[in-house]
Amino acid sequence: MKIGMIGLGDIARKAYLPVITQWPDLELVFCTRHEDTLKQLARTHRIQETLTDYRGLVALGVDGVMIHSATSSHFEIARFFLNQGIAVFVDKPLTDNYEQCEALYELAEEKQCPLFLGFNRRYLPLIKPYLSDASVTGGKKLLGLKWQKHRLNLPGETRTFVFDDFIHALDSVNLTGQVRTDDLHIVTQTYQGQLARLDVAWQLDDAIFQASMNRLNGVTAEQVTINFDNLTCHFDSLATGKQWNEGREQTLVLPDWTPMLESKGFTAMIAHWLDVVATGKMEASLLTRNLNTHYLAEAICQKVKL
Repeated sequence: MKIGMIGLGDIARKAYLPVITQWPDLELVFCTRHEDTLKQLARTHRIQETLTDYRGLVALGVDGVMIHSATSSHFEIARFFLNQGIAVFVDKPLTDNYEQCEALYELAEEKQCPLFLGFNRRYLPLIKPYLSDASVTGGKKLLGLKWQKHRLNLPGETRTFVFDDFIHALDSVNLTGQVRTDDLHIVTQTYQGQLARLDVAWQLDDAIFQASMNRLNGVTAEQVTINFDNLTCHFDSLATGKQWNEGREQTLVLPDWTPMLESKGFTAMIAHWLDVVATGKMEASLLTRNLNTHYLAEAICQKVKL
């Protein structure tokens, strides 16, 4: 399998290249406009084929592409490869405009070509079982899910705040992909004319879902709390946590020597993506969730006008 990597910035270097360059039976092509970066990373990872123009990847016969460039470039690059019938991975968000997101998924449907989004928090090995495997909780009903992702001294423009950052927390509590905009309860705080805090909540089948981001927090942090009937789990930094079940406390940790990027969900996410490329198929529920998360993000931007 041959995969083109487009955009080799900070997130690609930190989160993706350490995993995917070690994948067996995978051939990579690096692509970035920055020639010095291209040469240095190709040498470091022993990559034979490199490009500065992503359009050249078609002639090299790639089976899929992974887009890690700036959000503003996602629409044009994704559209180009979907029109070529080449599977596309886009590091979240797909775009920062729902109309464009919908257009890309309509094109993917027309071309019968997978369009995959990089939400690594869907794959967190410590947390995912509590949200997807009833045997882990003894079949107890989910009553609440709160996802907090906070930043230090980083208030900002609303659309960038919501689509480039808050969308992580929003998608992480959007388990069904069936949330209506009328269900949203939105609370905000501003600081010097910019969005500083955003809290969004809704209720579905008696369960309460909350996504929160404070960009004037005392420290950059992320916490997750999941509530069932007399069972509560709380996670810090996505890799450690505690469970209280009927009053009994248990520490939750991953096995010793679990690689950091595996603990953050990147390894499982990349495995899923490569399987999608190999089969040419993606679950309908995944498509529904992807679109619904971006639809909610657009609705929030429309309601929070700064």
